[in-house]
Amino acid sequence: MSAHGDHDMGHTVAGWTGTAMATAGTAVLGAGLAAGSPWGLGLGGAVVVLAVLTTWLLHLAGWGKPSGPRPPGRRSWRTRDTTVRYGHPGCVGCRLAGRRPEAAPAVAPHVPPAAAGTSLAAGTSVTAGAPVTADAPALQTSG
Repeated sequence: MSAHGDHDMGHTVAGWTGTAMATAGTAVLGAGLAAGSPWGLGLGGAVVVLAVLTTWLLHLAGWGKPSGPRPPGRRSWRTRDTTVRYGHPGCVGCRLAGRRPEAAPAVAPHVPPAAAGTSLAAGTSVTAGAPVTADAPALQTSG
């Protein structure tokens, strides 16, 4: 991959294996269609389905990659993905396998009003992590 410079081409064992199997399956499908053979169509379709399942299982075994570019040290197609055990965020394959990464709640850090230079309206309070709604009191900035 050095011919492409510092760019993550996304090549993985799972990707190459699935591509090779799917190419073979579509070739058998094409030959079966040209020959008018239902057995050829069935065999080609079975190879394509097997390609999908093989790619998925290799991804779950760590031979795929998460979405997005990888760090430069992990871009070799022979490098295993150690984060797949817990699932990749937004990955349909991981979700189908029941692997869902723990989503961190989107909570802003609690900053006391005096420290932030703000004040609350009289008689109101703010709880860290509480959702802000339209009828919740807004913070007023001073100065």
